[in-house]
Amino acid sequence: MINFKEDENMSVLNHSCAHLMAQAVKHLYPQAKFWVGPVVEEGFYYDMDLGDEVIRDEDLEKIEKEMKKCAKADKLIVRHEISKEEALEQFKDDPYKIDLIERMPEGTNISMYTQGDYTDLCRGPHVKSTKQCRYFKLLKHSGAYWKGDKNNKVLQRVYGVCFPSEEELNNYLAELEDMKQRDHRKLGKDLQMFMFSDTVGAGLPMWLPNGFTVRRILSDYIMDKELDQGYIHVATPSVASTKLYKISGHLAHYKDDMFPIMEREGEDFVLRPMNCPEHMIIYKSTLHSYRDLPVRIAEIANDFRFEASGALTGIERARAFTQNDSHIFCRPDQIASEIKDVTKLILDVYKDFDFKDYSFRLSLRDKNNTDKYFGNDELWEKSEAELREVLKEMGVPYYEAEGEAAFYGPKIDVQVKSVLGHDVTLSTIQLDYQLPERFELEYVDKDGTKKRPVVIHRAILGSLDRFVAFLLEETKGILPLWLAPQQVVIIPVSPEAHTDYANEVLKLLKKNHIRATVDARNEKLGYRVREAQTKKIPVELVVGDGEIADRAVTVRRYGSKDAAKMSLDDFLAMIQKEIDEKVIERH
Repeated sequence: MINFKEDENMSVLNHSCAHLMAQAVKHLYPQAKFWVGPVVEEGFYYDMDLGDEVIRDEDLEKIEKEMKKCAKADKLIVRHEISKEEALEQFKDDPYKIDLIERMPEGTNISMYTQGDYTDLCRGPHVKSTKQCRYFKLLKHSGAYWKGDKNNKVLQRVYGVCFPSEEELNNYLAELEDMKQRDHRKLGKDLQMFMFSDTVGAGLPMWLPNGFTVRRILSDYIMDKELDQGYIHVATPSVASTKLYKISGHLAHYKDDMFPIMEREGEDFVLRPMNCPEHMIIYKSTLHSYRDLPVRIAEIANDFRFEASGALTGIERARAFTQNDSHIFCRPDQIASEIKDVTKLILDVYKDFDFKDYSFRLSLRDKNNTDKYFGNDELWEKSEAELREVLKEMGVPYYEAEGEAAFYGPKIDVQVKSVLGHDVTLSTIQLDYQLPERFELEYVDKDGTKKRPVVIHRAILGSLDRFVAFLLEETKGILPLWLAPQQVVIIPVSPEAHTDYANEVLKLLKKNHIRATVDARNEKLGYRVREAQTKKIPVELVVGDGEIADRAVTVRRYGSKDAAKMSLDDFLAMIQKEIDEKVIERH
């Protein structure tokens, strides 16, 4: 998607169109007063005070119609300058313009732009005439506090986009529609994956059977991968004493992002924001020799963070979420090999999901703002150098990002580019000398002395919730066969005559751990087939007299009009192979 703010030509065009919109609004609402109309990444907007009038969805079309008249008039857009005193006099009845003018230094010449009967303060630049702004679309409207201050009046904000040609505008609008159809919040509702309720609370998702099935499959998938690499799995409580988070430093450094403290029987408790402190306690509960290391503790853990309400975005950013988390306790000489193994695991997982557009980011602390990190400079520089060296040794292309480190150490983030153009952090590897020190972790070295282990924090799928959101948007809800909550639907041609055979097929599929159902409702065959497509079920099996006679099924794939008849045994072998190989189909 284009970034209108960064593209100079598009920025000029869209800011000019913002003025065109203001001119049209002034024609329709003579009492209108305007605050600012900047270009943003998604196009432009203008904040306006319409008095008692309220813009509704249907009013956008009316404003567009007037904008087209103003564009067709082909008025020159003329720049001129006046003194600050003249500007104050000219806009004396407009408190919004007066506020802008009064903040300008004395003696400043203030630039104005005029197009026909409309004049506004503006630094510019603008296009030459209103006719150049004729390919536009108003997208939405909302309320916005004047100056972003909740104590001020709510203004009305209207958003739009403008392009040099009708073709470019139509292509962009088609992209917007595709993004709308890919929004995981819409897909999650349509596919009955998850839900939210104001009664339960904002940002607290409830997973429905379809969504929970996907989560369970993902959990089993990644835990099996971890078991193959020598991880041990644990389960720890979602609430803990604040004593734990005082030791870890989270209470001091992360308190504003945590749920409020709960006091019971003289002790303070808090919902955990992450799992590393609990894993430190588990490690510390046992005596370790240098021969025992590395110890790889993993957990599918429920965590809670009090995200600001404005930041909540479906399950992509919620207040309750589940992490695929792990902490590797190792000797210093094992750091490089362990990080390499984690990186290989990440790449193996990405291959299974056919992720190709990703990059490695070395996230460092901000050296000019060290207060939000703990530890000493020497340990930070050592940790950052070690991660940098591992990335170089592996030959993995990476870039560095100052200020993106965790508060206890630097990290490697894997940034995946989504189909919507978003840069999403899915996986992370963090090197930590700090928490072992704070929890006084030890192992007995070969010379009998006690040493501190190093901890590697790592998450492969990251937040399962965010991972599911990402998958839904990438696939448009058409999940691969191995991951789909319902893999097969069996549709008898005649519910009366063919349901017994359909149930026989169902029994065979379930025996082979294939998630299937029978749709024997008293509806027309075409209706049931179309509904299976709406639900995005990967495989439809239609059974009738011919299939019963041949002990076969007629197979149709999602999105295809083609159907093929095959024996039950051949179908079972085919689908089982596809599931085992985790085949990804692009639609």
